[in-house]
This record gives sequence, C-alpha cells and structure tokens, in this order.
Amino acid sequence: MKAARRSFLLGTASAVVFANCVPGARGLQAQELPYQSINLDWTDSARGRSVPARLYLPRAATAEQPVPLVIFSHGLGGSRNGYTYLGTHWASQGFASLHLQHVGSDRSLWSSGSPFALASRLQDAANDAEAIDRVHDLRFAIDRVLSSELGSRLDGRRIVAAGHSYGANTSLIAAGASVSRNGSTITLREPRLSAAILISAPPFYGETSMRQILAPVQIPSLHITATEDIIRVPGYYSGAEDRLAVFEAVGGSRKMLAVFTGGSHSMFTDRTSPGGDLLNAQVKTATRELTSAFLNRVLGGDDSGLRDWPQRHAAIVSRFSGTV
Repeated sequence: MKAARRSFLLGTASAVVFANCVPGARGLQAQELPYQSINLDWTDSARGRSVPARLYLPRAATAEQPVPLVIFSHGLGGSRNGYTYLGTHWASQGFASLHLQHVGSDRSLWSSGSPFALASRLQDAANDAEAIDRVHDLRFAIDRVLSSELGSRLDGRRIVAAGHSYGANTSLIAAGASVSRNGSTITLREPRLSAAILISAPPFYGETSMRQILAPVQIPSLHITATEDIIRVPGYYSGAEDRLAVFEAVGGSRKMLAVFTGGSHSMFTDRTSPGGDLLNAQVKTATRELTSAFLNRVLGGDDSGLRDWPQRHAAIVSRFSGTV
C-alpha cells in the first residue's frame, strides 16, 4: 500500500463478492415469495453519481402498516445483487432491505482494467473521497426511497444501517464515527438511523485512536465476525482482532458481539465455499437468525429471539457478549 495515502478505510479487497446465489429461495416461484425484489436505478444529480439499488420489500407492507427499513452497504468490489441471503431473509421477516451499489468501489473494479493493476484499483477505491461518497449514497437513497411511491410502505422512523467489511465502515460513519483531516473533524452522521449491523468491520486505515473515532457512535449496534475473519491482500493485513477492537471502541452502551469459530472474511458474502461448505451454511443460518432477532429487539422491543440464540448455535459460536 502506498505510504502517502491516508484513508478512512482499510484499503483492501475486503468483501470479495461474487453474489449470484440466493440460498433458500432458488426454485420458488415469484408469487410464492413473501417479498418483491425491485431494482432501482437512481442518479444523484447534485453529485453526478449513479446510485443503483435493489429493494427487497415485504408484500405485507402497506401505507397502513409500513415496515422498517434496513439499508445495506456492500464490501469493496460488490454490487446491489449481493448479500441476498440477508436481504431475502429480512424481507421474509417483515423488514424491507435496500441494497446499495457504490459505483466508485463496486464490482467494476474486477473488470475495468488490467488484472495486473487490480491491487492498485482496490487501494484507490478505498480513499477518503469514496468513503464520503458512500455515506452520501446512503443518505441519498434514504431520501429517494422515502419520497418515492414506495415510501408510504416504509417506516422512516425505523431505519437501520447494515454492511459488510467496507460497507461496515460506511455504516459506522453514517452512525456517527468521526475522523480528523487537515485539522478539521469530518462527521457525516445520519440522524435517521436507529441502529447498525456491522459485519466484519475493519479498523479505519491510518488512524491510531480507534476510540476517538468510534466513541461518537451511540446507536445500538450488532457486531458479527469470526476467529478467522482475516483480511489479506497485497500491501495490507488485518487480523480478526481488529474486528474486536472496533467493537470495544464503539461508544454506545447498547452493543452486542457475536464471534463464530473458524470461518473466513468472505464467508459473510453470498459465496458458499469460504470457511468450508458446512460451516458456511451454518454461519449464514445463524447470522440470519441473529440479525433478525437484533432488529426485533431494537425496533420492536422483542428480545425472545436473542435470549436463546447462543444456545441454539453454541457449536459454532466462540464468543457472544454485550447487550442491546
């Protein structure tokens, strides 16, 4: 990694996303599914930036009974088509899930130039400007979807940010993380967020005081990782202990940590082989259950799903701590 470059982010191919698999949904007819999948092709004219998105919308959502909204940010090299195992599950449980595509750090990185320059492209995509644009993508998407014809079916008072890897950094910044640059503090907190789901959150690259950056994050947060959640790319390494450091540094008292045994960093994408086929499937099932239980707790006050989750998945859970 170029020593002169400073970034909010990890500077890594942290979420190597190949997301064409929809676990549990393949083979079902569209009319059987309890949700709609809607592709949205937006442009933020103020920034001249495309903001593609995919909305998983529960069919039960109405203007009389609007549903909460999860807004999901992908990892470096991802797209709106990824993390379907989460989006489809949340929608089947009554939570709309809006999956963004961040065009400055999306899947085009894999095919937009020479494969020999891939590492450089990935590092360039994790710079300050893109980190800021990602948060503006999130804010624009919330504004746009709530003001659209779909907005009446969404509860704008119950919005949760979620993301994996680079996307977890995006969610943390939107949740209130602040970074100093050139003597000024950059704060992009989105006040409409009620909570955050942070999967494989890396440290903020080039920063020495994680506590100072993350202490302003006060909304309830769920942190998910694994003992082998390690990021390795040319010029960058981040051990699994970095995920724990992020959890510890978050300032809010309502925070929860789940650590799976073994696994890998990309196990939390739609890919089915990282971490081993069996463990991968088990972790996805447990992650679906945990995230929906967290949503029920922070948005509706129901903690029944959280109470017995550790026991149900004790065989694959290394650590479960905290409270929300």
